Amino acid sequence: MTSNTSARKPRTPRAKPATATAKVASITAPIAETIAPVEKVVDAGAKRVRRAATRSRRAAADITRDTKRAASGRTAGLVGAAAVGLVAGLAANFGRKVMVQAPTALAGDWLDGVKADHKMALALFDALEKTSDRETGKRATLLAQLTHALGKHAFMEENSLYPALREWGDKADADKLNHDHGYVKQHLYELDAMAKDAAGFLAKVSAFRADIEAHVREEEDAIFPKLHAALGDAGNARLTAAANKEAFKLA
Repeated sequence: MTSNTSARKPRTPRAKPATATAKVASITAPIAETIAPVEKVVDAGAKRVRRAATRSRRAAADITRDTKRAASGRTAGLVGAAAVGLVAGLAANFGRKVMVQAPTALAGDWLDGVKADHKMALALFDALEKTSDRETGKRATLLAQLTHALGKHAFMEENSLYPALREWGDKADADKLNHDHGYVKQHLYELDAMAKDAAGFLAKVSAFRADIEAHVREEEDAIFPKLHAALGDAGNARLTAAANKEAFKLA
């Protein structure tokens, strides 16, 4: 008997939807294939860089070692020469200080030393006042010498004599004399700033000298003799040593 039912075709199975993992893999696989050669190149380059750095460090170490070896033979000589130069420089500076301070120190005690300093400063004023406007170099040199002489003298007085004067009980005179030194510095400042061929240069020098002479008379004739008499031999010896010590610092 013949069947009326026609033969059914087999169904084609439907493709399962791709999972998320499969989708990611399909995207990243080509990228990974592209990156892989690049990574190899980078790794190779990094290795070359590390090898080059190692060679550089070794070369630097070799240079340092060779330099130390080469220098070791010269070190003693260089150190010796430097030491000799240093000692010679210090000796020359010490000798210069001795020569500068010697006239004051050899004058006698501190009061005699003060008078010697004053006499030296006034001699520099004499020389300055004899210069002409054409002798600008000589004026500058003499002014520099005067600045140094007065600076050394003021430093000595301010750090030894004036404190001793205050300690003795004469604070007013010590303060007044110290105040005068401020105007000494002002005169020096103004003269240094002036053109050395300026029309008023010598007039300024003369005004400065007048102030110095008034200060000198006050110290030598009125104030210091009283202190000298009050201190006695032992006190004057101590003050002389202190004055020379301070003056030597700026000699």
